[in-house]
Amino acid sequence: MEGILALLIPFGAFAVAGFAIWTSHQRKLIKMRGEFPGANDPDAERLRQEMKYLKDRVAVLEQITTDGHSTKQLESEIEQLRDR
Repeated sequence: MEGILALLIPFGAFAVAGFAIWTSHQRKLIKMRGEFPGANDPDAERLRQEMKYLKDRVAVLEQITTDGHSTKQLESEIEQLRDR
């Protein structure tokens, strides 16, 4: 029994040290996720807005081409969009 206890005491110390290292690493990971580069970047926000604008334009073009209008109606809709 004393031999097992003599082995468990050092093992417990290593287990506690390993747990402390692991929790420290997890804290660093959480901090890094919160401070991800580009999360508050104004250039990234500008790119998001530009992407939204382009997606909206593509949606309008898809709607125009799939509506099945005649050529004159299609041309007038394109002119209206250009005027916007």
